[in-house]
Amino acid sequence: MEKRVMTDGKRRRRSLAAAAAVLGGVLVLSACSDGDKGGSASGSATPQSQAQVDEAAAQKTSKAKITISPKNGTQNASINKDAKVSVADGKLTEVVITTAEGEAVEGEIAADGLSWKPTGQLERATVYKIAATATDAGGLEAHENSSFTTVSKANSFIGNFTPEDGSTVGVGMPVSINFNKAITDKKAVQGGVTVTSSSGQEVVGHWFNSQRLDFRPDDYWTEGSTVTLKLDLDGVEGAEGVFGVQQKTVTFKIGRNQVSTVDVATRTMTVTQDGKTIKTIPISAGSPENPTYNGQMVISEKFKETRMNGATVGFTDDDGKGEYDIKDVPHAMRLSTSGTFIHGNYWGPDSIFGSANTSHGCVGLNDVKGAGDPNQQAAWLFDHSIVGDVVIVKNSKDKTIAPDNGLNGWNLSWADWKAGSAV
Repeated sequence: MEKRVMTDGKRRRRSLAAAAAVLGGVLVLSACSDGDKGGSASGSATPQSQAQVDEAAAQKTSKAKITISPKNGTQNASINKDAKVSVADGKLTEVVITTAEGEAVEGEIAADGLSWKPTGQLERATVYKIAATATDAGGLEAHENSSFTTVSKANSFIGNFTPEDGSTVGVGMPVSINFNKAITDKKAVQGGVTVTSSSGQEVVGHWFNSQRLDFRPDDYWTEGSTVTLKLDLDGVEGAEGVFGVQQKTVTFKIGRNQVSTVDVATRTMTVTQDGKTIKTIPISAGSPENPTYNGQMVISEKFKETRMNGATVGFTDDDGKGEYDIKDVPHAMRLSTSGTFIHGNYWGPDSIFGSANTSHGCVGLNDVKGAGDPNQQAAWLFDHSIVGDVVIVKNSKDKTIAPDNGLNGWNLSWADWKAGSAV
């Protein structure tokens, strides 16, 4: 009897025929199989090329196209606006974002199903993983995944700003931003900060140094106006490898126009509101040895009582202790970073107010110990003043206060102020 040898090609054809019989004519394809290039003996529609195989597979693939931001592997991602998911030709059905440790983060799919974003701010220096699922019109699912790392504290900067959101301030209050890291690309950072006024006044920024940026108009703010500060610094590179993380809008109101003018020569202070004099108060300014700065100053803080120690501002005795140390100075309002205040004075005799300048550089008004008498001159001024009010000192023997010593940029001309802008 003749012995027949089955070739590999014959074995493959018989195997395909048997599989077809078992599966009721359903042809099972493998994307990685070479197939039988010679075709089926039964004439079934076996794909003839890789392109046909891919086309057949595509018929079983969702048309939904998911896009995840940031891209997989991104470093220094924003904590505010980078994380987002969108889909085309489909609807998102599920998006899960977790930390590398598995802690879930809340997020929300838009009502139209086309996008997703976190509902809160992400943490800095954290690895996040996003897994997204979407379906197309035929109900077929698509999946996409991404992992990214948010910017670290070492690689990010923030700006601490004044005044506070929702506050009401005086007409002299600048917007002052102090960055926690030195800024080398001032143009990029200033470009991410916008300050506008409902009055329509032109507002310009001025850099005092690499970490401080103030904004003001040419003249004092218009009373009753609203000022809006927008920080769009998220992702802005302020220095090499150091990125902003803030995305915030702040508004504050400008109150009535109050300006208090101290005349050191006559030892009086004239208080005006909206251009009208409402009170004249006798004062005692800096002594001839310690004169008060001249210039326009802005009230930056108010304290019903506070301690004043000469050692903290350079007034010391031979033993290194302060020339004065008063632990309960009443009705104190700060005018400079270096320690200039306008405040109540209970330790001097009544006779000095309006007749002698005796202080270490501050402007003193008559008051009582404990700040408990509302009829005192210092109490009246304290109660009628708000942060941002202007105090002008003139006719002193001292120089004009430096514009960066406190919130006192009004001592720069408008041309000099604009020259300090980076945009």
